[in-house]
Amino acid sequence: MENVLFGLDTFGDVPHDDRGRPMSYAASIRQVVDEAVLADELGIDAIALGEHHRPEYAISTPETVLAGIATRTSRIRLGSGVTVLSSDDPVRVFQRFATLDALSNGRAEVILGRGSFTESFPLFGYDLRDYDVLFEEKLDLFARLLQEEPVTWSGTTRAALEQADVFPKTEHGLRTWVGIGGSPESVVRTARYGLPLMIAIIGGAPQRFLPYLDLYRRATAQLETTAWPVGVHSPGFVAATDEEAKETLWPHMKEMRDRIGALRGWPPMQREEFEAEIAHGSLYVGSPETVARKVAATVSSLGIGRFDLIYTSGTVPASARLKHVELYGGTVVPMVKELLAERTDSLAGAA
Repeated sequence: MENVLFGLDTFGDVPHDDRGRPMSYAASIRQVVDEAVLADELGIDAIALGEHHRPEYAISTPETVLAGIATRTSRIRLGSGVTVLSSDDPVRVFQRFATLDALSNGRAEVILGRGSFTESFPLFGYDLRDYDVLFEEKLDLFARLLQEEPVTWSGTTRAALEQADVFPKTEHGLRTWVGIGGSPESVVRTARYGLPLMIAIIGGAPQRFLPYLDLYRRATAQLETTAWPVGVHSPGFVAATDEEAKETLWPHMKEMRDRIGALRGWPPMQREEFEAEIAHGSLYVGSPETVARKVAATVSSLGIGRFDLIYTSGTVPASARLKHVELYGGTVVPMVKELLAERTDSLAGAA
């Protein structure tokens, strides 16, 4: 457990300023850069920025923002979470992240996925009826590009390639994950390509995903590919006390959830649901000690190698977000590491 990585993820939610007014998209992007710089200073291992094309979010090109972050940080891993590969071109995605890798001295990583929204499909001229084949074919091409050798490839979703060489080359390879929401087919597909798996756990008890981790390990063994340490990401918020964390987050999370829920036919979020997710589900909200104990329990019970906290949820004020990052990196992560070390020592002693 001593090699577990801890990250922060954001979709670039547009926060409120101290007067309760929405910040501009430009200011929201600069806010994320400041938060990433703070995370780097605190020793957080990674930051991942999600791609969205909706009014609630400021980040539509994660790698561009990550390039800006690269110039102001020195050690933190810089990744997407996720890059919507289905509505992008694999060659261009590889080139952009290879360039980020050069700028950051080898700190780039890309998490490929389908995304949780579909706005990018019509925006870039793709048909949602091709949803499955778009990701299947483009992931296949991207996996070949990772070898950084001339590629010959053909499919139905883009022009064929014949011994095409793609530049720039990286110095040590491009770290690439596949982000999934929890389908067995997605797990097996990731195992087929021998890529690391990042699971989005945004509701319900984390332990319900144990079968997916087991499936990934069994599939990689049968396919004779590499079983990398699995990562998960889940939402949360840290404040000085449990009560402060809940009361700060609740109205902003409800507003965001209800807006998205209206599009998907969900009922309005109730306070009881919010409290239940904190107590028994995948919402990591509370004081540093409360969140640390819950994170440690998740890491230990799932046996994962990376835990990322989705640290933005709706219009939570920018000042509260910065304090949240400070508490997570400065207090929660060290406490989690101590708790995991104690559990490892306890198991070793029992053996």
